[in-house]
Amino acid sequence: MFQKILIANRGEIACRVAATARRLGIRTVAVYSDTDANAKHVAACDEAVHIGGNAPRDSYLRSERILEAARATGAQAIHPGYGFLSENEEFAQACADAGIVFIGPPASAIKAMGLKAESKQLMEKAGVPLVPGYHGADQDPALLKREADRIGYPVLIKASAGGGGKGMRIVTKADEFEAALASCQREARNSFGDDAVLIERYVTRPRHIEIQVFGDTHGHCIYLFERDCSVQRRHQKVLEEAPAPGMSEARRREMGAAAVAAAKAVGYVGAGTVEFIAEPTADGDLRFFFMEMNTRLQVEHPVTEAITGLDLVEWQLRVAAGEPLPLKQDDLRIHGHAIEARICAENPEANFLPATGSLDVYRTPQAAQFERAVNVGDGAPSAPVRVDAGVREGDAISPHYDSMIAKLIVWGADRAQALARLDAALAQTHIVGLQTNVAFLRRVAASRSFAQADLDTALIERERAVLFGQPALALEVAAAGAIAHVLAHEAAGEGADPWSKRDGWRLHGAAVRRFDLEAEGTHHVVRLVRSHRGEATLTIGDRQWPFAATSRRSTQHDVTLAGRRWTLSVYAVGERIAVFAPEGSALLHTIDPIAHAADAAGEGGRLTAPMPGKVIALLAKAGDAVKKGQALAVMEAMKMEHTITAPCDGTVAELLYAVGDQVLEGEELLRLEAAA
Repeated sequence: MFQKILIANRGEIACRVAATARRLGIRTVAVYSDTDANAKHVAACDEAVHIGGNAPRDSYLRSERILEAARATGAQAIHPGYGFLSENEEFAQACADAGIVFIGPPASAIKAMGLKAESKQLMEKAGVPLVPGYHGADQDPALLKREADRIGYPVLIKASAGGGGKGMRIVTKADEFEAALASCQREARNSFGDDAVLIERYVTRPRHIEIQVFGDTHGHCIYLFERDCSVQRRHQKVLEEAPAPGMSEARRREMGAAAVAAAKAVGYVGAGTVEFIAEPTADGDLRFFFMEMNTRLQVEHPVTEAITGLDLVEWQLRVAAGEPLPLKQDDLRIHGHAIEARICAENPEANFLPATGSLDVYRTPQAAQFERAVNVGDGAPSAPVRVDAGVREGDAISPHYDSMIAKLIVWGADRAQALARLDAALAQTHIVGLQTNVAFLRRVAASRSFAQADLDTALIERERAVLFGQPALALEVAAAGAIAHVLAHEAAGEGADPWSKRDGWRLHGAAVRRFDLEAEGTHHVVRLVRSHRGEATLTIGDRQWPFAATSRRSTQHDVTLAGRRWTLSVYAVGERIAVFAPEGSALLHTIDPIAHAADAAGEGGRLTAPMPGKVIALLAKAGDAVKKGQALAVMEAMKMEHTITAPCDGTVAELLYAVGDQVLEGEELLRLEAAA
């Protein structure tokens, strides 16, 4: 076994690898960019080496700097994590040439599976089922259009060198093909440096089911069952679970055998995932087609660990050190059910626009440490809740990297118990400082489709009515929590001096205290009225409720409104007050009523950057007449494209940035003169 390894990654996966290495007594070396100098993954390792600037291309994608760090620290092997260089055949080969073990498959396997078109041709020869499509090398747009017409719409355009949902477009009509192809190629070029695409029939109710495979250098290859990753947004996974609901044992064995055949076809070694698209058949079973192979550990590997009790990173290390696989296929068993939720900094209501900012409050449910979350194959039940994260309270989510904050993994004896634990754990996840998808994840898990395991990649769109535009925690409950928090902190700061008390004592009559709060952009005047007998009433407009509050801790308060009691967790950060309840959460802002009375009308005609990023396309020029909803510019941020559209009919007055420019959040990109 290795004495020291270098982890060529950051964030959650770097911390995850370091945890297993620590358990095995292996020393670890972290690498970090300027932004990550004080990051959690740096603290989690025994040593750390600075490798460059903030952008990935200046740090985590600089293979020569990473190899220099490995040589300088005496690391015998490099674990690439996922993303960055994990599926880079040149890096894997460079490690081999330098005499450093790459903890992953050989470069030849990465190359064989790296290009989707070539890999599908290889799978066809190996007898693995394929979706009808075009996987050829000729990339003439006219030919691609003819092939799409031949296959029949809807079709899926996919970047041949792609992954992670980037460089992918669904086309439902022939007249939409050219624009979709151009957008897909542009994103593929920016993300992978290769704009080659393939075209496939789009399966209309597809389930995304993947098989975890493992190979060693002794010729053994097995599968560790399946994961259902059908719940996706923007072609990226949201919730993953294992095993796949409704999977028959016969189909599980068939898909597992196909995945092993795919791995053996390229001489695979280490952890990999063979991804399939599955669709229901008339008899209620599943028909499946090979989609791609990810030649690395997957983000969602913890659900496989939860149902098997195995540490997949330990397996990676042992296989890379030349050991045989620890178990045989017949030794493996499924125990219970596990679900993983990806907690991301993003705004689901704005098409999942990534968010940046500081984790002013970051509280997660009581969770098992990694060492107690897996049981090294002893068959014992897994920990009910596990949190994998690469951040701490006070850390910032940077625009330079992925928007994922943490992974919340729950295990249950069956799917129903896992679902209940997922909702409870999400309710106990409190994040303040930036927008997150926590409330959205709770709604997805509670939706009819997910609860009943009616799964496919269109689930979010199908359940749109219950997933978007839903009210947060009731205003009166949120306001009551905010007031209870203010009163508790005022009381905690008061001494015995009666002249300093702020309890509004009166000789007779009632004391009235006004709170001006903003909720979801609306100003509310909330009044707390106390009678001379000490009874309190909360009023908002013409509604009122008898009110009482007591505090357990500085952030936890018991509030009673009209005889109903809530236990609320409340956090105040500047003018923001975040209120969390088992039913939901709300974010309030305290406002100055005098300042609020000023005219707050927005500046007309301004089109601003929704977040920090780079301008990658300008689709109109000064003087152009445009229609409401017309695409005017495209930005790239956090590995995703974001299209800026015209808010009304008008004329482009001025372009303020050029293609390639970096812009800050809120910066004006162009000016639009509204039509008369």
